[in-house]
Amino acid sequence: MSDKTCSIRTRKFITNRLLSRKQFVIDVLHPGRPNVSKSELKDKLSNIYDVKDNSTIFAFGFRTQFGGGRSTGFGVIYDNLAVAKQFEPKYRLLRNGLVKKVEKSRKQKKERRNRAKKVRGVKKTGPAGQKK
Repeated sequence: MSDKTCSIRTRKFITNRLLSRKQFVIDVLHPGRPNVSKSELKDKLSNIYDVKDNSTIFAFGFRTQFGGGRSTGFGVIYDNLAVAKQFEPKYRLLRNGLVKKVEKSRKQKKERRNRAKKVRGVKKTGPAGQKK
């Protein structure tokens, strides 16, 4: 943590039962600091909302206001980790370290996509590839 403090306010708080999460806009006041790390924000949010598992908290989309000292972003807190993995986009799960990135080369992705293009619209045949 830094020697300078930051304060957090949440607004537009909604309990979203369909996605099993709480969602809100986060306003961070950080005078004298360039910005605040997301891990520090997670810790503060877990204290405010009594969250046991920090991996169910996702903070993203932060913009620092012109002149600094204040940032605004979005935050969600899921009820449990399974629901978070179900509804959160893969890139955000990757940022939080909840899934492992699959390393594929660019060429492999392109070849796979082009093979899929050829199959689209073609009637599937039996195991031997023969039509009846």
